[in-house]
Amino acid sequence: MNRPKHALSTLIAALTKSPRGLTAIRQLAELQKQVPSLYGLLSVNACALAATHYALAPAILTLGIPAVVISLCLIRGVHWLRLRPETLSEAQAVHHLRRTTVLTIFFSIVFVVWAMVLTGFGGPYEQGHAAIFVAVTVIACIFCLTHLPVAAFLVTGIVMSVFLFCCVTSGNKVFLAIAANTAFVTVVMVRTLNTNYRAFVDLVASQAVASRLSEENARLAQTDSLTGLPNRRYFFQKLDEAIRSPSEAGAPFALAIFDLDRFKPINDTYGHNVGDRVLAEAGRRLAEFASADVVVTRLGGDEFGVILRASEGAAAALAFCDGICTALQQPTRIGDIRVVTGCSGGLALSCKATRDADALFDRADYALYHSKEQRRGATTLFSQEHKDAIHAEQAVETALRTADLAAEMVLHYQPILDTETGRIAFVEGLARWTSPSLGQVGPDRFIAAAERCGMIHTVTLLLLRKALADGARLPPETGLSFNLSAHDLASPETVLAILAAVQGSGFDPRRLTLELTETALMRDFDHAKAAITALRSLGIKIALDDFGTGYSSLGYVHRLPLDKIKIDRSFMVDINTDRGCSLISTILDLCRNLGLDGIVEGIETQAQLDVARRHGSRYVQGYHIGRPMPLAALLQRMDHDAGAVRRRA
Repeated sequence: MNRPKHALSTLIAALTKSPRGLTAIRQLAELQKQVPSLYGLLSVNACALAATHYALAPAILTLGIPAVVISLCLIRGVHWLRLRPETLSEAQAVHHLRRTTVLTIFFSIVFVVWAMVLTGFGGPYEQGHAAIFVAVTVIACIFCLTHLPVAAFLVTGIVMSVFLFCCVTSGNKVFLAIAANTAFVTVVMVRTLNTNYRAFVDLVASQAVASRLSEENARLAQTDSLTGLPNRRYFFQKLDEAIRSPSEAGAPFALAIFDLDRFKPINDTYGHNVGDRVLAEAGRRLAEFASADVVVTRLGGDEFGVILRASEGAAAALAFCDGICTALQQPTRIGDIRVVTGCSGGLALSCKATRDADALFDRADYALYHSKEQRRGATTLFSQEHKDAIHAEQAVETALRTADLAAEMVLHYQPILDTETGRIAFVEGLARWTSPSLGQVGPDRFIAAAERCGMIHTVTLLLLRKALADGARLPPETGLSFNLSAHDLASPETVLAILAAVQGSGFDPRRLTLELTETALMRDFDHAKAAITALRSLGIKIALDDFGTGYSSLGYVHRLPLDKIKIDRSFMVDINTDRGCSLISTILDLCRNLGLDGIVEGIETQAQLDVARRHGSRYVQGYHIGRPMPLAALLQRMDHDAGAVRRRA
């Protein structure tokens, strides 16, 4: 008993299988537009046929059977109207299609047998109505079941087989003609149905291909080609989702930014191919930290972004990020080259006050900057202290934008002593700013603020012109040193303006020294070298400031046209130790071998001055030599020193 049923279900499953990847969900969606109309049409036609035979046939045929069948049609019609194909899985949709096919067989058998039984009652008009009922049923099923051809074919086959059999066996020439005509129309309509269905299949298949291509393009648009990690666009998309999604509104998460330390020298030393392979390896290591709760991306350059759940608190998130730093600090071997990059991170936790992607990113970026400056190789968590510092920086920026810079900014000068002659050989101009609203603002704060808000070029040129005007009052044998920002050196317009200011001042360019930090050179070495060459062509001297604090100073020394090296004050802390003495002596020997003037900074005691002299340091600078002072005080000091020298002579 089970075999026929199993065979029928197997046949239906094979016939309803979606060809060419056609999804059952799409079929259901299209059928939903037509099937309720089909059930309505069948119900109306059944009522009409029952009405014409009401007085001629038994009540069971004109009332009982139509009532049951029409009720079933209405129930199925309502079911289709309430169906939501988009909420179904593929398997559920296939199940619906198979059930629809089975019910189609049931309804087609019931309707055609009922109609053929009614032909035995009444005259030619009633028999003609029954024939029309069968034809209309076939036509309606073919049109309304276009997207389920197996059901349409089964209905057509069942109804037409019974109808043609009855017509042929009747022996009536009119019924034979009706049968032939109906069969011909049915064949044409079946061919049309088949053609339309194939077009539907091809359309859905092409849409599927287009959808896959669109998804692939979207994936590629959100993927970094070098590392294979999601890119900056994907990062901010996920960040926005985490912030704005209602389900995540109360769920804590964290944003972390990681930056490779010592990466630029790898590019400069070994080339960009090696640098790219280092980044690819960093991406591979980072990908190992990705999970359902951790999104890992490359933001650009050697910077990576991570979004992670922080349900276990700040300490756990910080430990996780430190683990990333540790992983990225492991040596990387590329062929015969072994390179080691550090990694620093900045971490910011979401909170009600930071339900904004840019604000949260800025907090993590600020924490990263703090790590770079004070905690290299570790992750810094953005704290209230950092928030206060940001507010203070914003206050400086605001005051700077509204300041009368010419009136509020002045220069103090710190002497640089020539130990051989006992005279002040150079003076270094150091900016001072007294804000009406903030009071005294340190140069480290307002220079950084000027760089952030784009005013550094204005500040530099203003202070340089003041320094050149003051320099005209110095003794002719005394040189003038002035510090340039990294942003100044990177701007061709600012370099040209500096050259014009020096030429227009009347100050001898050969007496002017411009001091550059290693940071200024690292921003863009080629531009820095071109700028230095242009400045030296006018006779201006170039000094590398804070030498020894960076990790590649020697590389810059031999590749740049320098005149002086200023040895960082940190070396003076250990000047009384053998190691400290050796370092100072080695750097001074390097300066002599390269024909550069070596200037030791940070001389704060007589003992340090004596040691520096013993190791051959001719030029020294520090609080023991003289603190920064206004020009008038400096000139008075220089007159006093000159008088003392004359008296000794």
